[in-house]
Amino acid sequence: MDPNSFMLEVIDLSFKYDKSDWLFKHVNITIRPGEIVGMYGKSGSGKTTMLKVIAGYMPPSEGAVTVDGKNVIEIVNKCAVHPVQLIWQHPEKAINPKWKMNDVLNEVEGLDHDILDMMGIQTEWFNRQSHELSGGELQRFCIAREFSPETRYILADEMTSMFDAITQAQIWHHFIHLIKTRRIGILAVSHHIHLLEKVSDRIIHFEA
Repeated sequence: MDPNSFMLEVIDLSFKYDKSDWLFKHVNITIRPGEIVGMYGKSGSGKTTMLKVIAGYMPPSEGAVTVDGKNVIEIVNKCAVHPVQLIWQHPEKAINPKWKMNDVLNEVEGLDHDILDMMGIQTEWFNRQSHELSGGELQRFCIAREFSPETRYILADEMTSMFDAITQAQIWHHFIHLIKTRRIGILAVSHHIHLLEKVSDRIIHFEA
């Protein structure tokens, strides 16, 4: 396969729920390995739903999403490990509340445990359940576990919004190092334009 064809491509993507109005229409995005694309948009504009469609959680109403030339829906149906991972803004929605955090990590085969240190995860948290940790502590786990060896692209939805400014900077410093080293493409979505200006290679404006 031609290396130049490696990309996450969002092609004329549109979505609406049943007979409701269009939530967004004709979205086009291209993300290459190792590239950080920032997407700026107002709260409530449909960004999170768009990420779910890009990740393959929901089919688009129109358009398509391809990963290295393959349709994302077909990949979701065929692959045990999805190459496109979504970091949710609210980590409690992404973790089984019955599991201990060690089980959450063990779900990812081949996870480099140095990443846990980078994300400031403490070993005493491993035997706790999600309700025993703060939102920020949970989010550290959610960020770390997306670095499966099979991960090619990450969709980051307000990934560090629950952290203070200093912790945000620390998390993004390590995050950028990891994605540049591993050549992982990133779509970082936020309504904080100043953050995106600091971390992104380029920024696009989301308009529904």
